[in-house]
Amino acid sequence: MPLALITNDDGIASPGLHALARGARDAGYDVVVAAPATDASGAGGSVRSVTDDGHTPVEEPSIAELDGIPAFAVAGDPAFIVRAAGQGWFRREPDVVLSGINVGANTGGQVLHSGTVGAVLAGSLNGWSGIALSLACGLGLPERPHWETVTGLLPDLLGRLAARPAGTAWTVNVPDVGAGELPPLREAELCATGAVRVRISERAPERGPDGVRPAGLRALVSEEHGEALPGTDVALLAAGHPTVTELTPIGSRTGVTGYPDAAAAPSGDSVR
Repeated sequence: MPLALITNDDGIASPGLHALARGARDAGYDVVVAAPATDASGAGGSVRSVTDDGHTPVEEPSIAELDGIPAFAVAGDPAFIVRAAGQGWFRREPDVVLSGINVGANTGGQVLHSGTVGAVLAGSLNGWSGIALSLACGLGLPERPHWETVTGLLPDLLGRLAARPAGTAWTVNVPDVGAGELPPLREAELCATGAVRVRISERAPERGPDGVRPAGLRALVSEEHGEALPGTDVALLAAGHPTVTELTPIGSRTGVTGYPDAAAAPSGDSVR
């Protein structure tokens, strides 16, 4: 059976990760779980890790919810974990990278900052297709999240993904409703921004009875849908539709800067 690497940015203890691993197994995949030991939300494509004596610690926790699926807790970010898998850690390369199920939507240009999406994009650099899956449940974990609604879409999603070129990366957002209430899955463009907004404000230094409080920055997180254009992931998700968006890989474009390119450089010269 094909091998699915399951990771996330919410950490090894996330119930969404456990649900995704079971769902991939039920869809006919061999499964291995490797996720950050702690929350790595906002890591994007970071390959940062914590090192001890030159090595990144890896533990093998016993997680009853995984029902026997092998699991590794890594002191590193999601993209670091995928990079490790691509360099022989598991001896068998994964056929697909599945990341999530994230608590909260990953939409619009803000997917740049998502560790959930960053893991899938890291896999695409190795030629592995992948899906970042997110539950649109607001900014916090609800009492009874509908993980089963997301995993119910996996067989169809994986079948369609297999028909795309190797290295295809998808991001999927699913409303937090029962499967019977779910409208059809819709392909969506990325919104210019995203539903989740992070506003950073500055605090000036203040003198108080205990001395001077230093300047600082404060991040305020909110979720907004009103500015989304029709057909974008944010607008469709706000209307209740689950969405799928294919992300383009990192690349380059030539002939736009006005500087000579390598093909135009005289023999023996280098273009830097």
